[in-house]
Amino acid sequence: MPFSSFPRVTDFEATIPIVRLASGRIIHRFFDTSPISPSGRYVALFRLPNETRPPQPGESGEVVVIDLFSGQERVVAISRGWETQVGANVQWCHADTDLFFNDVDVATWTPHAVQLDIFSGATRRLDGTVFTVSPDGRQLASYNLATSRRIQVGYGVVLPEAHTPRNRGAVDTDGLFVTDIATGKAKMIASIRDIVARAAPSLSIDHPEPLEFYCFQIRWNPAGTRLMSFLRWFDPTDPSPNAKRLALLTLKPDGSDIRVAVSATQYARGGHHPMWCPDGEHLTLNLNIRDNTSELDLVQVRFDGSDLHSIHPRGSGHPSMHPTLPFVLTDAYPREPVTRQDGTAPLRLIDLRSKTETVLAHVPLTRSDAVQLTSEHRVDAHPSWDRTGRYIVFNGVHEDTRAVFAADMSAWLSTAR
Repeated sequence: MPFSSFPRVTDFEATIPIVRLASGRIIHRFFDTSPISPSGRYVALFRLPNETRPPQPGESGEVVVIDLFSGQERVVAISRGWETQVGANVQWCHADTDLFFNDVDVATWTPHAVQLDIFSGATRRLDGTVFTVSPDGRQLASYNLATSRRIQVGYGVVLPEAHTPRNRGAVDTDGLFVTDIATGKAKMIASIRDIVARAAPSLSIDHPEPLEFYCFQIRWNPAGTRLMSFLRWFDPTDPSPNAKRLALLTLKPDGSDIRVAVSATQYARGGHHPMWCPDGEHLTLNLNIRDNTSELDLVQVRFDGSDLHSIHPRGSGHPSMHPTLPFVLTDAYPREPVTRQDGTAPLRLIDLRSKTETVLAHVPLTRSDAVQLTSEHRVDAHPSWDRTGRYIVFNGVHEDTRAVFAADMSAWLSTAR
């Protein structure tokens, strides 16, 4: 049985059996992919070189693979292409042999994706970078992981300042990229200029010249027929907190049919963390859609912005739907209203049929010592379903260091159907 070699966690007030897979400055990638391998035998994680200091150009972290049956942990690669929230974007393809992550060629300061066979150790350098692998295992999708630091740190790669450009205006030199895994070649499918000019309905940015624009995050839908991404922009002369704007976009993998799923005006009311629904047509996210309140609903919206509606009145954290059942798994930021305000986050399972929720555990996300961490170093649980919908994996803090945990949800789900 998987997980039998790992220590049981008994101090999270959990209603499900939780084990600690790894500890010591270690994270799993994000809430939109599972670190569990296609066969269910391994988990792939990333170990930061430190957890209290900002990453430096050329600094190395470790790609770690753990056998879920034996408990054996080994470092399979070193990466200099990472940041604190998603590491090196370590993720599997269709087979346990194919692991992808980012690195940086420090001779030229060029970020690039790596394909690794974890058994032979053979590596292959690919053009472009990886944020997510397509469902059919043929393509990688990414935004510019170097320039994205200009809009938000934590989700890209760190290069020297001289190698980190700024995008003045709606440029045609930056945008969204797809890499063909077979050939190893990358291409820009839509530039920022394309997005501003062609998005429907219009983004209504009348004078883009003085603004800075960056793409941020990108995800394939389950069918591989559309991508979602953010376009984010701001006026560098405006220091106000409301100067930064963002819109949620979807488009076809060839860069055509660019649609605005959530407008900048709607996002300005408050919202975060979109994710594709299993149908590949709709997205879920936390969004403020009610007047006279700052609270967020968990909403669903079609890829073109239509059919926006609430599916649960209390949004939070990083929500994702079970692949086949009517449940949403999410967490929370420690200061969101759904938390106990004690440095923990509830691991929440929402039943979409009854609009009820169950707290599966209270996961510690803060250290007990006096180190004051910046937003760049915050610990997010990022709970994710595995491909079968049986297991969940999430981050937390255990014994004052980052750790990764897993739980078998099969017994709970069998009684909740």
